[in-house]
Order: sequence, then structure tokens, then C-alpha cells
Amino acid sequence: MALGVTPLSWAQWLARTLDLPFQSYAANGAVAADVLREQVPRVRAHYDLAVLYAGVNDVRSPDWDATAFEHDLDTIAASLAARAQRLLLLTLPHDLGRPTCAPKSVQASSAVRRVAARHDAAVADLSDFGGWTLVLPDVVHPTALGQLEIADRAAQALGSPALPSALVEFPSAPLHYAPAHARALARDLLRRVRERVARRVRERVARRVRERVARP
Repeated sequence: MALGVTPLSWAQWLARTLDLPFQSYAANGAVAADVLREQVPRVRAHYDLAVLYAGVNDVRSPDWDATAFEHDLDTIAASLAARAQRLLLLTLPHDLGRPTCAPKSVQASSAVRRVAARHDAAVADLSDFGGWTLVLPDVVHPTALGQLEIADRAAQALGSPALPSALVEFPSAPLHYAPAHARALARDLLRRVRERVARRVRERVARRVRERVARP
């Protein structure tokens, strides 16, 4: 819950607005290759609308491969386009993650646009998506209000005359959310410190291994 908004996924908000049945195949932590291998085979035919938002976990991975991502995304989009009357793809926020994933997120968004053009899909632009009321302090996961904002952008991209935000009343002021944001920020700052320490330990161990291997 954020600013009085019920925590629903952006896709569910969109389905409510368009008055369509809703089926989700999303999985936490999935990269595009996972979507192609595990989720696409489960998608049935004859949908009114298929929506695809993939790439966040890909660009956060140290194994990011822009070419492989675009290939997988293109294959996914081709499959969804054959099973739905309309297809919608979402770009990625350019400011994504702490530490930031840039410029990988920009590369992924460019791939999304190319794939969308090849399959005559609509595109919802999230390049400037962000802000403390819309995204948690990890700058990855949307708040409940952020999910609603994404849904609005998706509806606009589809040319819908109605927006999901019209379904919601906003009884809370932004400052009412500040204490919850502050607690989340404290937890995330601790996460960043732990990850930084762990990364330095791994780098130190790897350096020592290389030094030992290099010794005659």
C-alpha cells in the first residue's frame, strides 16, 4: 500500500480498465531466457491482449548480453503476437537499480523498440519512470502507486480513453508515505553495504587466486 493505492500489478490494473479477463505468467527473478523457456509454452491462444515487460533482471545481471536478450525477446514477441489480437511491450526505466544498471537499461529499451516495430506492437515508454513515491529505494521495484503509473502509461500506449488511475481515490498526501519510505531506504542502504563488502571480498579472493596461478 502506498498513498492509499491498493497493491496490484500494473497488468492487473490495465485489465480492469479495459474490462478484460486477466491471466498472469510473470515470475520473480526471471530473465528473458526464462520467459521463453518456462512461461511462453504455458500461454494459450486467442487472447485479446498480450503484454510483455522483460529485461529488468537481464540488465541487473553481470552476464548481460544485449544480442542474446534481443533474440530471446524477439522470439517471445513473435509467439505472443500469434496468440493475441494486440501486443504491448514496455521499455525499461533508464535509471534502474542501485548501483545503477546504466547504460544496459538504455540498450535493453532500444532492443524493445526494435522488437516492437518488427511485430507491430504498441510500446509503453518507461524511460523516465522513477521517483520516491513510485519506486522503492532499490530503484527497481515499483510501489503500489508506481504500478498504477505504469498501468496508466500502458493504457495510453494502447489508445485507451480510460486510465487505471481513474479507478482510484488518493486520500493520502505524499508526506504520509514518507515514514514507510524512510524505513525501506534504511533497509536498502544496509543491503548496498553488504553487497559492496561481499563484492570486495570476492574480488580480493579472485586476485589472490590469479597471483598464485601466475607464480612460477
